[in-house]
Amino acid sequence: MALKLTNLATQLLFLATLLVPTALCHANQTVASDPESNLDAWIALNMKEYEEASKHTLFNNALIASLSKAPMKIIKVRKDGAGDFKTVTDAVESIPSGNTDRVIIYIAGGNYKEKVVVDRSKPFVTFYGKPGNMPTITYDGTAKKYGTWESATVAIESDNFMAVNIIFVNSSPKPDPRKSDGQAVALRISGDMAAFYSCKFIGFQDTLCDDRGRHLFQSCYIEGSVDFIFGNGKSLYRDTTIKSVAENLGVIAAQDMNGQSGDSGFVFVHCKIQGTGDMYLGRAWKETSRVVFAYTYMGSNINSGGWMKSQHQKNVFYGEYQCSGPGSSASNRKFGKTLSDDQVKPFLSTTFIGGSQWLVPIPKIG
Repeated sequence: MALKLTNLATQLLFLATLLVPTALCHANQTVASDPESNLDAWIALNMKEYEEASKHTLFNNALIASLSKAPMKIIKVRKDGAGDFKTVTDAVESIPSGNTDRVIIYIAGGNYKEKVVVDRSKPFVTFYGKPGNMPTITYDGTAKKYGTWESATVAIESDNFMAVNIIFVNSSPKPDPRKSDGQAVALRISGDMAAFYSCKFIGFQDTLCDDRGRHLFQSCYIEGSVDFIFGNGKSLYRDTTIKSVAENLGVIAAQDMNGQSGDSGFVFVHCKIQGTGDMYLGRAWKETSRVVFAYTYMGSNINSGGWMKSQHQKNVFYGEYQCSGPGSSASNRKFGKTLSDDQVKPFLSTTFIGGSQWLVPIPKIG
């Protein structure tokens, strides 16, 4: 991300930026419309989608029907040379452009130090590891060398991607708070219709770039310090542990509409927040941000204000519902809304991401 907490140690400087009135950020900026009405409009849009999606079942999922008829190709990656390839990169490069069948890249346990890209021409790819011996894909790219977006250890640009039991790591050291080039992404997901099951994402600043598209993160683990879940994705995080390793101020989610009128946002359901630092739930990366937390345990490291004001924000859409833990008290929240039972409905299931039309079961392989 270009907008960073450039010096976490220098808190006075950082807080000064937060106090700049939103209306003064840009000379030609118009007065923001009522955030309450905009939140209600977004809820109404998702409620309409929820009601429509509720009419469908998995039997309406044409993707499942299509993939079930096609043969499943398995490519094995082992560092000891006993598989088809020794590296994940070589396995990905072996998949032909325009692929239309599910291709499983089975990755044996071990550390794979490489920078991996699954480009747009290769949809229907699955990275698969064993739960008792999860493989780790790691690299030490930083914004200083590659730029934030290209610093990702693994970049997924194709649609219909899946990862099961994979650890994604950016092994760069903790950023120097006196500099602004320490962003280091472990995974960037830029494709649509992607699902991650029991995966881990580990880094410091900008760990997970949820760039764009619809995504499911189920039973995952995400670790970082500043804006460590960021992007313009429309994603559901469910039963996921979020761990802060910040020493001072930090932010979990920096969701951004990027000036678009589309429907995106991050939703966290039945998650657990733990760790260190003075952590905020979210802030606007640019002008508009949409984040919802429901049924989530919030540890004592969550700042009582909950949501951080950004000098760039125009409209923010922050919602909380039935959360628990010492950091869940809404008494000092200046932004956001406590959602009602009806308002939260469209955010609690995979209907939020249209999952009935594209989510497929985790493949069973020997």
